[in-house]
Amino acid sequence: MKKVFISIIAALLTATAIFAQTPEEVIARMDQETARFETEGFSMVMDMKIPILGSFPTQMYTLGKKYKAIIEVKGKKAITWSDGVTDWDYDVSKNELTITNATSSDAEDSVESLNGITEGYDVKLKKETAEAWYFLCTKSKTNTNKDDPKKMDLVVSKATYLPISHSVTMKGVTVTLRDFTLGVTEEEVTFDPSQYADAKIIDKR
Repeated sequence: MKKVFISIIAALLTATAIFAQTPEEVIARMDQETARFETEGFSMVMDMKIPILGSFPTQMYTLGKKYKAIIEVKGKKAITWSDGVTDWDYDVSKNELTITNATSSDAEDSVESLNGITEGYDVKLKKETAEAWYFLCTKSKTNTNKDDPKKMDLVVSKATYLPISHSVTMKGVTVTLRDFTLGVTEEEVTFDPSQYADAKIIDKR
């Protein structure tokens, strides 16, 4: 019986070794999954934490060139849509809708910022749980980009290989991208004027 028990343990250890993955393998698989964001869309929360002022979460939905952002700051709520040509900014408390020409490609930038997120960094596994891998990403000596933070914290889901969270701190401000979900519908990112028919329209185009 003892020999059988030892054999089972040995088999389990062998299986664990086979399925163990290096940080490079996990990151490569994560890059494969986040590459799907470009065609399938994704949602996430961008949480900005500023000392004294607190945290300011923004819920984002992105699909192609379109995006929708729901922003809450000190009890005030605003919703922004863009299709890459036109921006719509709705102030909930004032019931005002401001329309402008699109001036940026935030949707494309948000996707690109997640592609190759660890490029220029040395990735080290800090800890591992049944649900996730926790990585510390330290800026490589060969990385000469002054805008890149020195360190990043990255948590990757074992179930989906999507990031659970990605955090950086620069000049005392911590920005965390979290709660990633693959897949967004056209309706979720498209502005529907009929929903805001009674709003005050400010057209700046």
